Amino acid sequence: MKPCRIIISGGGTGGHIFPAISIANECRRRWPDCAILFVGANDRMEMEKVPAAGYEIKGLWISGLQRKLSAKNLSFPLKVVKSLLDARKIVSEFKPDVAIGTGGYASGPLLFMAHKKSVPTLIQEQNSYAGITNKLLAKKVDKVCVASDHMERFFPKNKIVFTGNPVRRDLVDQKTSKAEALQHFGFEDTNKKTLLVLGGSLGAHRINQLIESQLEELQQDTQIIWQCGKLYYDQYKKHDGNTVKVNAFLNRMDLAYAAADIIISRAGAGTISELALIGKPVIFIPSPHVAEDHQTKNALAIQDKDAALMIREQELDVNFPMIWKQLSSDTALQQRLSANLSKLAKPNATVEIVNHIKELIDA
Repeated sequence: MKPCRIIISGGGTGGHIFPAISIANECRRRWPDCAILFVGANDRMEMEKVPAAGYEIKGLWISGLQRKLSAKNLSFPLKVVKSLLDARKIVSEFKPDVAIGTGGYASGPLLFMAHKKSVPTLIQEQNSYAGITNKLLAKKVDKVCVASDHMERFFPKNKIVFTGNPVRRDLVDQKTSKAEALQHFGFEDTNKKTLLVLGGSLGAHRINQLIESQLEELQQDTQIIWQCGKLYYDQYKKHDGNTVKVNAFLNRMDLAYAAADIIISRAGAGTISELALIGKPVIFIPSPHVAEDHQTKNALAIQDKDAALMIREQELDVNFPMIWKQLSSDTALQQRLSANLSKLAKPNATVEIVNHIKELIDA
């Protein structure tokens, strides 16, 4: 069998990029001599993160429509046409055996042109509410891998396969001890409770405000790994010290999770999949600024299974101190949440997705 050729597109945020990289890593593990090419949007995060993961990437001049009236929207039709032409050239030159999309602007032109050239196509939808690019591609692609129930609202039922969301293999194979992880972050006290704060790849303004306002109280009995996001790092790096480690981005999430006793996080689908695998007690603070408020729906679904706690942004000032005190002091509650969250894990999701990719290649 000749080495397979795989083209992957997904980006804009970590929620699209890291599933794509996880799928690529599993493909490379299974077929060491396969050729893998990523396609992303110029000037977006994937143009940095994908090469850092060891893969080649080509960029398209594409962006989304602004929700509000904006002069940027005037160039959108031109960007679409240019991206379609560039995507056609990339597909023609690379000659992929399969094309995979994980959401984000660039995956639209790329998978559309792959379909036009009769390349088998698969999309992976992380969220319970499908993204616009994946919804537009739904009728064109051959398979749709999902992680939530009732996705026939968005995709043809006969194309849907339930796999769960891809997770990084280093999390599946986690062997690092808490002491080693704490040492990596520079903490001297390996017995102190450690809080991990996750605001998503770009950062979460309201979560950062909360942590800054509660820092004095939290530091009394807790040390903190604070991922504030690259947009906010310059504002919050002044708080970095012996018991607070401020990071724009965490490249070693396996170590961050290993170090944590309790986690505060947004409720994106990919993050929830990772947190279920890790099985640590979580307080979700969902972003209200996403399509159909899907993060709140994600978090409520987990909370209803007694597998996490949730606080809405508008309730943080009133409810956070009480909920934090309750969780941080109640070992039985921590253990119950951890056990219930772990039941939701799908550690083999990436393997299952690549099994479906193989079916398309072999067809």
